[in-house]
Order: sequence, then structure tokens, then C-alpha cells
Amino acid sequence: MKSTTSFLLLATVGTFASAAAETQSPDKSGYTLFRPTPDAQMRELSPDRPDKTDSPRTVDAGHVSLEMDFFNFGRFRDEDNGVVTRTHVYQVAPMNLKVGLLNSVDLQAQISPYSWKSERTLSPASQTRTTGFGDVIPRLKVNLVGNDGEGFALAVMPFVKIPTGRGRFSSDEFEGGLKVPYAFGVPDWEIGLQAELDVNHDQVGSDYHPHIVNSISIGRPIWGRLGYYVEYFSDVSTEPGAGFVSTFDTWFTYSVNKNLRLEAGVYVGLTKASEQLHPFIGMSFRY
Repeated sequence: MKSTTSFLLLATVGTFASAAAETQSPDKSGYTLFRPTPDAQMRELSPDRPDKTDSPRTVDAGHVSLEMDFFNFGRFRDEDNGVVTRTHVYQVAPMNLKVGLLNSVDLQAQISPYSWKSERTLSPASQTRTTGFGDVIPRLKVNLVGNDGEGFALAVMPFVKIPTGRGRFSSDEFEGGLKVPYAFGVPDWEIGLQAELDVNHDQVGSDYHPHIVNSISIGRPIWGRLGYYVEYFSDVSTEPGAGFVSTFDTWFTYSVNKNLRLEAGVYVGLTKASEQLHPFIGMSFRY
């Protein structure tokens, strides 16, 4: 009886191993920036936008990706000692440029080429307007598992903020952190999560403090090439007196083809310290 059971067990394991071997992804470890992945072996488009939850999958080696808003708008409200300040921020073409260095490593640069900000206090009445270039944020994404499959995937993404957006568009200090995006393979659904630790400069003084950031994004195709997604995002600062940031984000996507996707949606603030409203329209494109 034991020998029969062992035989059946070995046969079952062998069957699954054989099936896994048949469906195993081709070896792409030899492709680099200078030896691009062939088009036929490229993974599905998996951009880091428009959600705040980044994808754990990288751009294929030797290929580039442009992920950007055509236009977005942000509205903030702040009250300090009874003084209410309302801020409107408009951005044109903020983007994330990505290039695949290796099969599981890509290099990125987030750039905000043009922003326009209006700050208005109600009592006493005053208003200021500012335009300019934003900060540049280089990022390096390293996928650890699941880059070419449809199951569980995990990556690490260190980043640093270079304070190129002087004045009202920057803290004028170097900041950085580490993101850990991961995703689960569920048929007909996209489920992504992200844990993040940021190190930001204090608003007052010369010290730094950590931020603990978490998010979860869920979506699926709803009709043909049209998809719908929702996300919950939270940012907890350890700086004394800082407010809790929490948003509900939702958007639609439309896949024009395997290399181009259009996106439109809105982030909605859930707490006083959050951005109140942030509508956007943009795209993700790779070559």
C-alpha cells in the first residue's frame, strides 16, 4: 500500500513538474540594454502609473517606456491658527522615463517639467502665483521574483529626490526612500500592493524623519480593452504635528495596443492633511 501511494505521489509530482516545464518562460537573462529583448518575448505592459502603487515588473532589457500625465490638477486646503490657505497646482506633462538595463532591472527618472501654483489665504486676504520646474527623482527597480509570470511578483525600488524644483516646488533638500511593490496572480484581476519607507526633511529645522507609506490597488477589464481600477493609499509621517494622509483613487484605462495605454481618473482626499482632489489624464507607452 505504501509503495502504491508513493508511486502515485511521485507520478503526480512528475506530472506537475512536466507541465511547469512546458509552460516555463524562456530564459531572458542574457538580454541587456545593448542586447534588447526580442519583441516576441516581451512581457505585457505593466506601468507604474496611474496608481501610486508601482508595478513589481520591470521594463524589458533594451526597451524604454514613457509614462506621463498630459495634464493634472491638485487642490489643497490648509488651516493653521485659524488662517485658511487654499492651494491649486497645475502640472503639464509630468513623466516617468524608464529604460530596461537588464531583464530584471530598470532605471527610471521622474520629472515635472512645468508646474503652476496658486496660493490664496482668506483672512487676511492674499494671493501668490508661482511657475517652475519640479524635482527630479531617479529610481532603480530590481525585480526579485515573478517578472515574466502571471503569479506572485515582488520588487525593490530605492529612490532619491534631487531638489531641482527650488522654492515653492521643493523642500530644497535631498530626500529618498525604498519602495517594495508586490502583486498577486488572480485570474481576470490585477491586485497590487506596496510598502514604502521614505526619509524626508523636517518642515522646521535640519533633521529628517521617516514616512510609512502603504497602498493597495485592484482592477480588472470591464469591457473589451477598457479597464477599471480603485486604490487606497496612506502616508503616516513621524514628524510631530504632521497630519495623516489618506486617499481613495479611481481610474479607467484603455489599451490601444500592446505598447500604448490611455488612462484617466481622480485621487480623492479622505483626511484634512490630504490633497482634496486630483484629476488627471495621461498615457503609458513603451518602445
